[in-house]
Amino acid sequence: MDASITRRGQPCYYRLPSVGMLAINDSFLLEGAIYMLLKKYFRREPYYADLLDVFHETTYQTEYGQLVDLITAPEDVVDLGKFSLERHRLIVIYKTAFYSFYLPVACAMLIAGIPYPTDTPPRFTLDKGVVTSKEDPYSVALGILIPLGEYFQVQDDFLDFSAPPEVLGKIGTDIVDNKCSWVVNTALNLTSPSAPTPSPFNPALTPARLAEIRKLLDENYGRKDSEKEAKVKEVFEELGIRKAYERYEEAVVGDVRERIAAVDEEATGLKREVFESFLGKIYRRSK
Repeated sequence: MDASITRRGQPCYYRLPSVGMLAINDSFLLEGAIYMLLKKYFRREPYYADLLDVFHETTYQTEYGQLVDLITAPEDVVDLGKFSLERHRLIVIYKTAFYSFYLPVACAMLIAGIPYPTDTPPRFTLDKGVVTSKEDPYSVALGILIPLGEYFQVQDDFLDFSAPPEVLGKIGTDIVDNKCSWVVNTALNLTSPSAPTPSPFNPALTPARLAEIRKLLDENYGRKDSEKEAKVKEVFEELGIRKAYERYEEAVVGDVRERIAAVDEEATGLKREVFESFLGKIYRRSK
């Protein structure tokens, strides 16, 4: 749907000569298969309706995030004025965090017999976080897993820029693909006229130089040109993006650890070690 040519180093499925637009129908078949499998294995379970509800809601949330991503950063129209850290946060939470982190845990909780609060289901908003009961196990899990999922995607964005291809396992393409990534949004934040002075991660940068960097980003980001990509990477390094990421990572991990420590295992039936395991798997990962 974003007209990509390759995915994970392989030709996109719809680009195969024998596929083309059939890929749209195939995507519906794959989604339908989810519900056929749920029906086959869980239809007689008392939580079956709640399981379907969680899958339907997560699908809607993911589609919403994908839509915002597509209209914010189309590959062929570069407009950094549409980018912001707030827009990036909205995209990654809805496009990634709900289905990657919350959905599998919510399914496990249902299967384990933890009652789903049908009348007051867990809700999350960007400005307030979890807005339902802090005593509800699903709300507690949501309050941990959404920040964890956001952190995971920010890691992906940073590694796309910073990790060598031989470590990452692929060549990063976020810059040339005009991705609304954490890295470029942080760079835009640092070069904004309202940004603090001196620049927090490179105090030697003058206001005039910061204005030049912003112009360079406008002229070079999102272009299918290796020289322009190299210029963008150079200014990312000059702005101190690596230091910015280190500060971000320690802050968000500290917050997640506090949330995990606050879990009342007896009242909720949740185990802190489950969330600690998730965090341990991604903290300071290199690929």
